[in-house]
Amino acid sequence: MDSQNASYNAGQAKGQAQEKASNMMDKASDAAHSAQDSMQQAGQQMQEKAQGAADSIKSALNSKNQ
Repeated sequence: MDSQNASYNAGQAKGQAQEKASNMMDKASDAAHSAQDSMQQAGQQMQEKAQGAADSIKSALNSKNQ
């Protein structure tokens, strides 16, 4: 019986360790996706600001030349 209990306990421990590892991988994946989304949003905002600055410069140059 002791051998069976030890085997059962080892199986339980292995299953719990696998579950924890899976949860950690899921959390890491979620964090990576969140970081990627944040970077994409920041890049989009920078692009929009740069476009706005370029448009302002064009407008200023056009009004100065007229």
